[in-house]
Order: sequence, then C-alpha cells, then structure tokens
Amino acid sequence: MAKLKLGPIAHDKPVKITMELPAMLHRDLAAYAEVLARETGRPVDDPIKLIAPMVERFMATDRGFAKARREPQGSRPPIATPGSAKD
Repeated sequence: MAKLKLGPIAHDKPVKITMELPAMLHRDLAAYAEVLARETGRPVDDPIKLIAPMVERFMATDRGFAKARREPQGSRPPIATPGSAKD
C-alpha cells in the first residue's frame, strides 16, 4: 500500500472558487483520486474535491508558514507589492 498524505475527505461547507489547472496536473489529480479510493476504500466522486485538503495539508506542514503565523505582525518587515515603493 502507498502512504498518501491525504486520508478520507471530510464534508464541510465549501466556498466556491474558480481556477484553471494545466491538463497534466488534472490528469495527476485524477490518478491520485484513484489511488486514494483504493487506499481508503471510499470512492472520490470528483478529483477536484481533493484540491482543498491538499492545500490544507500543505499549509499545515509548511514550517515557514507556521513560523510566520506565530510572529507578531509588527515584527516582520512589510512585504513589498508592485507600486508600493516610495520614490
């Protein structure tokens, strides 16, 4: 059995977004859904539903993100955005 990072998908109230995926990524997502269904014994109705738990898992295991979240807002230098630099 493969050791996947995702387990069964929880049902939660969704927030609708629209995004485009490269075709290759969509094929990989569908393949991942097939493997996950075999692993968990629960079919994945729509591979697109894997995106949210994948992003959630990614953010939960990103140490840099966790550290930045713990730091007080004022202790970090502001992030420069286009057009925000002062002459």
